[in-house]
Amino acid sequence: MSHVLVIANETAASSTLLDMLRARAAGDDIEVTVIAPVSEPRRGYVVYEDTRRASAGRRLERTLVLLRESSIRAQGFVVETSPVQAAKDALAQLEPAPDEIVVSTHSPQRSGWLRRDVVGEIERVANGIPVRHVIAEDETAVAEKNVLVLANETVISTELLDRIRERAKSGPASFLIVAPQSDHVATLDADRRLRRALSLLRTEGIDAHGQVVDPDPFTAALNAVHDERVDEIILSTFPQARSGWLRRDLLERLRTETGLPVDHVVSDT
Repeated sequence: MSHVLVIANETAASSTLLDMLRARAAGDDIEVTVIAPVSEPRRGYVVYEDTRRASAGRRLERTLVLLRESSIRAQGFVVETSPVQAAKDALAQLEPAPDEIVVSTHSPQRSGWLRRDVVGEIERVANGIPVRHVIAEDETAVAEKNVLVLANETVISTELLDRIRERAKSGPASFLIVAPQSDHVATLDADRRLRRALSLLRTEGIDAHGQVVDPDPFTAALNAVHDERVDEIILSTFPQARSGWLRRDLLERLRTETGLPVDHVVSDT
């Protein structure tokens, strides 16, 4: 029996990956171990990181159920580490040792893993074990959109919270709220505001998590787009006369640099 190690998170339940594994099982008796890495952000105070783990756990459980329904022996684990470290740990710990590795990602245009050359890094630590890269293009892999919310003092404003609620009602979405701040005292205030906003949203069943991040909002947004799969951006500011972000042309810079739709919310409070 061949042991196939799968490294996947958001695309774990995609039909592209599942069909490939079913085809692989048709030609040989296989056992599959699915590892779903939940990477910690590079900087900042992570708030409610359990939402990331819970989302990964739900996807993993669905993947295992679908594989077992296809008579494929399957087990899986959510791990709080990078995909490369997850692969290294799995190769060192799994018994029997994997005979091959499958890395499942979004397309290059959508995948933070590919922007960080995760597939190449896993090939380098695989010690000669074959590594196969599967790109999930089907809608099942991207049904839930990842929405980046950029806000600080306006993060608990009625205008922003209502816009997030409207977006959540319009279709499946997960919200990553980042609050740029540098000064230590101001950071504590930003953290309290962020926790309050997340608590309100999660009480309503909205999948939201967040962190206090790099003090420059443009850098913070680009870091998030680099590290995560981001489909849309919501930018929350004070009106033009009060907003330093708008005076620095943040809105147009985000649209130009990321190529993503940016929804601008103005709050007076």
